[in-house]
Amino acid sequence: MIKLSPSLLAADFTKLDSEIKKIADAGADMLHLDVMDGHLVPNISFGIPVIKSLRKTSDIIFDTHLMISEPHKYIKAFADAGADIITIHIECSSDIESTLKEIRSLGKKAGIALNPDAPLSRILPYKGLFDMVLIMSVYAGFGGQSYINDVNAKIKEARQIFGPDFDIEVDGGVYLENLHVPVEAGANVIVAGTAVFGSENPAETVKKFKQF
Repeated sequence: MIKLSPSLLAADFTKLDSEIKKIADAGADMLHLDVMDGHLVPNISFGIPVIKSLRKTSDIIFDTHLMISEPHKYIKAFADAGADIITIHIECSSDIESTLKEIRSLGKKAGIALNPDAPLSRILPYKGLFDMVLIMSVYAGFGGQSYINDVNAKIKEARQIFGPDFDIEVDGGVYLENLHVPVEAGANVIVAGTAVFGSENPAETVKKFKQF
């Protein structure tokens, strides 16, 4: 069974508490938190104060995706705010090794993400320092994009390299209709924003994802 991490970016920000409770009660495994700085990606979202506030209302796993240029400056702050998994981009300007080590030193799981045009070889020097690979199936920065099928080969390669029990997350353009594509390629953690929060009944959509 897959792990589902609905992206808060697609939720109704006027009622975040109830939106999160709805998907958590329906069986979502995590909540994907897209943090954007307007530098690494061409968009700005939310940050530490929002995550800290949400942590008081839910105990769901916070799958925190840092699409920021210098994540090393903020790792402790995100950890203190309640992040459970902290994922940084291979494209960031921080020292990758020391940043991943710091995440783990704070008792959090470390993830490493790469955009569709980044080869898997870029993260291999850091193998053993992270707990999850996030393969972007759209270019990071905006929700509602279409799934890029070229990433399927990268997902397959990652599964071969990291083995059957390792978490391989895919983010971008995944809906119930094409869920089989990343899963059959080897992904076991699925981020779905618009597909879940943009549906008529997010709770039922979560259940349908989890039945796959």
